[in-house]
Parts: sequence; structure tokens; C-alpha cells
Amino acid sequence: MLSTLSRIDYEDAFAVTADVHHTSEQWVRAVLQDAPASVRRQLWMGWTAIGLKLGPPWSGGRVLGWGVKHSDPGFVLLAADSWLGLRGQLLFRSEPYGLLFATFVQQTNPVARALWAAITARHQHVVRSLLGHAAGRVSASAPFHGDDEFVMDRVSGGGQAVSEALTTQES
Repeated sequence: MLSTLSRIDYEDAFAVTADVHHTSEQWVRAVLQDAPASVRRQLWMGWTAIGLKLGPPWSGGRVLGWGVKHSDPGFVLLAADSWLGLRGQLLFRSEPYGLLFATFVQQTNPVARALWAAITARHQHVVRSLLGHAAGRVSASAPFHGDDEFVMDRVSGGGQAVSEALTTQES
């Protein structure tokens, strides 16, 4: 398992198809750091609204304030904890077809569970948009025309569904 959380209460994963091969570090830049300034600002505001304890977005060893737990050409794992009881990790894994992006969340109290339940749909929408736009920026094909232009299969399910998909793909 690529997450370092002791327990995962929520997980999702999206597969992004692009006609270029990037390392995981290049995908992190494409998705987060190369997003327009207004998008980066909105992400920062959303993350701080749910209490994420982020470092300075420009500091070394961080990506838009998220700490870098692991980084190599194969995968990057970003991590941040919340004052409200959420522990989150973002996984970027380079694949032959593009990118596998996963979110892992641990909810340490009832407030965190209620908060995550309230924002899950918005989280999924934002991730889909970020990934689609990033794929459009890096793709050598026609200009980006919408989130659905790049096939993004959402691997989801309770418990171990995403974990099993990631473990299977690691082999």
C-alpha cells in the first residue's frame, strides 16, 4: 500500500489518459503547480477552510503547502493534517497511459466524518476538473475541450477497493 495512514476511511482514485509520458513529479507540477494562479488560490482557500495545516506554498519540500512524504519518478505522496481531525494524502503515480491520482483520508472524530461527508461530492468534482485541465495542458493532441475529453475512470468503493487496485497495479 502506498498510503502511510494507519487507517483509511475514504479513498478514491482517478486514471487520467494522456498521450505523453511524465514522471510522477512532472504530473504533480502539471496538476497543482502549473494550474492557473486563481485555481491555486481557490485550492488553498478550500484546504485551509477544512483546517488543513499547510506550510508556505513556495517552500522547498512542499507542493502548494502540502508536505512531501515520498517522491521518486514512480510516485509522489503528499500529506497534510487538519485542525478538525482529517488526515489527508494525495498520491500521484505515473502510468504508461498517463496518471493514477488517489486521495486517502483518515477521519479521527465525528466532526471530521461529518465534514468529509459534506464535501465529498465537491472534492470529486474539483479533482476531476484539475486532472482534466492538467491532461489538456500536457497533451500533444488537440486543445482541451472539457473534463470528459480525457478518459478518467474513477476507481471507488468502500474499504479496500482502491487499495487493492493500487496494490495490483504496483506488482
